[in-house]
Amino acid sequence: MPATAGGESGVPEGGQPNIVVVMTDDQTLASMSVMPKVERLLAERGVEFTNSFVSNPECCPSRATYLTGQYSHNNGVLRNNSPNGGYPALDGLRTLPVWLQRADYFTAHIGKYLNQYGVFDPTEIPPGWTEWYGSVDFSTYWMYGYTLNENGTLVTYGEPETEEPANYQTDVYAARAAEVIARQAPEEDPFFLSVAPLAPHPEVWPANSDIPPFPNPRPAPRHSDAFATAPLPRPPSFNERNVSDKPEAIRDLKRLNPLLIALARERHRSQLAALLAVDDMVETIVESLRSAGELSNTMIVFTSDNGVLNGEHRVTGKQLLYEESTRVPLIVRGPGVPIGEHRKALVANVDLAPTILDWAGASAEADLEPDGRSLRRLIDEPRRNPERAILFENWCQDYEPCFDPVTPRYQGARTRRYVYAEYANGERELFDLRRDPFQLKSVDGDQKYADERKELARILLRLQDCAGASCRSVPKLRLAPP
Repeated sequence: MPATAGGESGVPEGGQPNIVVVMTDDQTLASMSVMPKVERLLAERGVEFTNSFVSNPECCPSRATYLTGQYSHNNGVLRNNSPNGGYPALDGLRTLPVWLQRADYFTAHIGKYLNQYGVFDPTEIPPGWTEWYGSVDFSTYWMYGYTLNENGTLVTYGEPETEEPANYQTDVYAARAAEVIARQAPEEDPFFLSVAPLAPHPEVWPANSDIPPFPNPRPAPRHSDAFATAPLPRPPSFNERNVSDKPEAIRDLKRLNPLLIALARERHRSQLAALLAVDDMVETIVESLRSAGELSNTMIVFTSDNGVLNGEHRVTGKQLLYEESTRVPLIVRGPGVPIGEHRKALVANVDLAPTILDWAGASAEADLEPDGRSLRRLIDEPRRNPERAILFENWCQDYEPCFDPVTPRYQGARTRRYVYAEYANGERELFDLRRDPFQLKSVDGDQKYADERKELARILLRLQDCAGASCRSVPKLRLAPP
């Protein structure tokens, strides 16, 4: 029987735990290497999922999936902005905080919510939140001078171009989280705390600003030079030389020139430095729980809404089904969770809501069956690694001419070994990740993979319009690698 992190203060067996979720923005799995406090306080005291993915690798759709347990084609949040996306597209009455409130949870959110939140009504509080400290767009993407809706009152922290350490966004969120924990811990009801820092996402400025629209992430002043000499990672996929096997949108990209590579290097350094304040935030949250006597009765989840590419396959950005974009960190610590273990099973952000509901003893409406599955059995059973396929789907954004609410840009199926995709223009990709982990050569046209392609196309056909149980019980995988 594995050692577990429960029992630090004798929490009654079967009681409702507190639940804390920390969700970063645009964080790759590789960047976890610069977060020693997350490693020490969460990973070494819990379970790390090494094959965790997001189904729609874009901020708003991914967060909507976390809140609903549904793929984008079911929750209706297809992209970052309306129509068919952004905050207005989400039915807030059918989300995780509403379900947890019904199960007697105190709920609080701090930081980024969904894109376009606050644009139409900055004082609105979404359903289900007992306390609300949501960042108002467009200031969500500023590390200084951002505005929070604090339970109906708008409060602005500093000036956008004035670096006052006391107003640094990540630190303010950390302090607010500690305050909520200290105040709520003595209460009888369990609490659900959602904390969503912007880091390591770049700041975003209006087009009429003197500042470039997408400058690098801005780290806390104390961390500004932390990675001043860090090299830019250059995996085999970096600035890929031959992209003839890739979709048209990739084939149209030119190789990165020395200037663009230098910019990618500076962006990488800023991303790493911005994560150090998040590392401090996690320490603040854990120590606040410890001081309040609640650490042993609290489930803590650390994850990100999506990854990001920084020159891989010539791409700077996300939205694509390549590993850097879709694979994200996922760490769980809490009562009954094994200590310092890893799980290799395939999991996705569509599983987060079902898992949290399972911990809380709560449920969604009878007519809303989550597309994901609870991860509790995977946490409890180290050798459990069920067959599964995850759906990838992505729609174009408002600045792209290809948007069609009926037809996604692409849909794909991800298994333990393969990723297969079909694009709206008829193109396809198939990667054997065991032989080609950097996705350098699509084998869609290779006759040796004809049976695998046929099988994966069959699985995708089942997933692309799935709902509820049909998303979880895909056809048995009959894949015999060549």
